Amino acid sequence: MSDSSLDPVVDLVVGPRLRSLEGVTVNRVWPTARRRLIGPFIFLDHLQPVALAAGRGLDVPPHPHIGLATVTYLFAGELMHRDSLGIVQPIRPGDLNWMTAGRGIAHSERSSDTGRARSSRIHGMQAWVALPRASEREEPRFEHVGSDELPRFTVGDAHLTLIAGTAYGRTAPVTTASSLFYIEARLAAGSALEVPAELGERGVFIVEGEIAIDGTRHAAGNLLVLKPSRHCRIDSLGATRLMLLGGAPLDGERLIWWNFVASDAALIEAAKVDWAEGRFPTVPGETERMSLPAG
Repeated sequence: MSDSSLDPVVDLVVGPRLRSLEGVTVNRVWPTARRRLIGPFIFLDHLQPVALAAGRGLDVPPHPHIGLATVTYLFAGELMHRDSLGIVQPIRPGDLNWMTAGRGIAHSERSSDTGRARSSRIHGMQAWVALPRASEREEPRFEHVGSDELPRFTVGDAHLTLIAGTAYGRTAPVTTASSLFYIEARLAAGSALEVPAELGERGVFIVEGEIAIDGTRHAAGNLLVLKPSRHCRIDSLGATRLMLLGGAPLDGERLIWWNFVASDAALIEAAKVDWAEGRFPTVPGETERMSLPAG
């Protein structure tokens, strides 16, 4: 992580932070010690591209959430989502899975049986959106939006998919509790994308390729937090894939511990006890569960 205080547009650069998750490598992009929120976004994981041999898959067993919405979006591969509402939903490239935890939900994400039967490749993003105080104790719910339902359009030479929220005059068909945007952007070499200041707090994650902002080069794996009220032009130095995320500032800071997000530490402490003592709702068809971390 480095400070870009001399840059007129970029406020913060967060470099790659790789770790193993259930046997695959993820870049734990966000949050940082210096800042927790970009708009309502409080967490971002990049599941690195990985080739899986036949018989091998990704297995994230049942685990709990409160106070947030999980946002799963794949570039390649397939995962099967199961949750304590009884939802069973395959996630395929370009689809959106939006699960609002509210007061509490448990879910698992695993490679599908058909995916395990052959060699495959998986690559994608997982984001968490913190809920406003008025929504963090609401009933949990789930929405799935197929890839053919998401707005796809061009801005200049950039090809955009609006995954959630509102931006560039479009609105995605998923219910959000606050003003936000979440976009996949594809740019060819030599193309550019303008990121308006009116979008609010803004982050740019470089999934693939390399970009320049005001002549400074930024490589894949970096998250750039843009300064408020500054118009930004992104120049692509090759074939590039970006995730743009952010929105209006949330109604106050949030605490985050393990899979729990809350405006009040008491809510997190109660969730710890509920999970440890088996009071969270269970995921039908699942027999294992993640243990509560120590500490």
